[in-house]
Amino acid sequence: MSSKSAGAGRADGTRVRRRRTPRTLDAVQRPFVVNVGPLRRGGEHATHASRSGPLADLGVTGARVPDQADIAIDALLEMASGHSMLVTGTITAPWEGECRRCLNTATGTLTTLVRELYEDHPEPNAEAESYKLKGDELDLEPLVRDAVLLELPQAPLCSESCAGLCPECGIDRNKATCSCETDTTDPRWAALDVLRAED
Repeated sequence: MSSKSAGAGRADGTRVRRRRTPRTLDAVQRPFVVNVGPLRRGGEHATHASRSGPLADLGVTGARVPDQADIAIDALLEMASGHSMLVTGTITAPWEGECRRCLNTATGTLTTLVRELYEDHPEPNAEAESYKLKGDELDLEPLVRDAVLLELPQAPLCSESCAGLCPECGIDRNKATCSCETDTTDPRWAALDVLRAED
């Protein structure tokens, strides 16, 4: 092992092991946190932020984001009135679920636009809800989580042309055909069919 990989060497030949900075660990555990100190102190008016990482327990009735899949947000952060901050951006995330027609796995990627306000003291009963701004930290995770949950499909399809399952024998019509005769007559019109037969 070279001295570079183990750490810098002293004049007496002993090695000094480099200490990891807390920021490196923080970036792994909290990938959606943005330092907005320069914005809040007037050094900048706006800044760009791109963040990505996995989020657990993101799912609705018909679809979910895989636990280890990366969700990405590309956003512009701007100072707004007072000490509030406006976040405008695009969120993308992969999803998977059960096709409502053939019951096979359906997959896709959602893309949604967001435009939300962060405030030091958001009012819980306000009509336009905002997110909490904590000092110099702006945490995009609550915004990302809410946006993805709203955009996940409740009744996904593996494809728009999915033929589904035969209601008689249950065969997957995307993969094979069957000889079942499916009666598509609406039972509500049965009385009229009887009248037609009498004529």
